[in-house]
Order: sequence, then C-alpha cells, then structure tokens
Amino acid sequence: MKDETSGGGLDAIDRRILRELSRDGRLSNAALAERVGLSPSPCWQRTRRLESEGYIRGYAAVLDGAKLGVPETVLIEVTLDRHDDAVLETFGRQMAGMPEVIEVWLVTGEYDYILKVAVNGTRGYEEFLHKRLYRVPGIRNSRSSFALRCLKSGGVPVPD
Repeated sequence: MKDETSGGGLDAIDRRILRELSRDGRLSNAALAERVGLSPSPCWQRTRRLESEGYIRGYAAVLDGAKLGVPETVLIEVTLDRHDDAVLETFGRQMAGMPEVIEVWLVTGEYDYILKVAVNGTRGYEEFLHKRLYRVPGIRNSRSSFALRCLKSGGVPVPD
C-alpha cells in the first residue's frame, strides 16, 4: 500500500520528474525525459500517473507583481470573533473572492489565519483594508507586516 503522506509510493524516477517539473513546469516531455533518464513514452506515462494520483495538482505561471502594479506583499494575521461554521464559511468565501489575497492559511497560535496579500504600496494597502478586509463580518482584529524582500519562494520539497 502506498503511503501518500510521506510520498512512499514514489520511486527515484518519479521524484526526479517531480523535482524537474517543480523547477520548470513548461518542460516539454522530451526535455523532461532526457533530464530524468527515460525515453519519452514512459516519461509521459509516469507524468500522467503523477497527475492523476494528485502528486501534481496543476501548472501555473509565476507572475511579476511589480510589473502588474502590485509590488508590495503584506502578511496579515487575522483573529475571528467566533469559530462557528457560518463565520468560517463566510470568511473563506470572502477571502476567495478577493483578487489581492494570494494565500490564506489557517494557523495555530494567537491568530486564526495568515493572509498573503499583494497591494500597490501603503495607499493600496489602506484601500484594501477599508474597502475589503474590514467589511468582512466576523473579524475581531488583525495585525500586518509588509514584506521587505522574499528570500525564498517555491513549492513543496520532494523527499529523497
């Protein structure tokens, strides 16, 4: 039986495929096959299997926020008033509908959620707070930090 929590169902070639695709999701099958030491047909079959089994959830382009007019990243810690199903559902739905919100993490500790938000400077952040976040029912308080620089960004590590 495969251990999906630790990647136990993956062999060394599967792991190489995942590492290469996490570095460059636009690799052609032929280039990927060459990098992992397979011929194209078995490589294609393995990649499709990894997709169908959920190891690969999708492919995405990494966009440049500065070029798109949202150069600043703000991390916002949020505490909710209550934790009943209605409040949690409303909060989740509201966050999903805000294009500025890049990520939402349910966390342990002093706050309930951490939001990663893309804005255009302090004015853009103030506008986000007043026109978006503060209008979400059920928020007790929040605390924000502007990110100065991202030292590392990326996906999930592929265990050896």
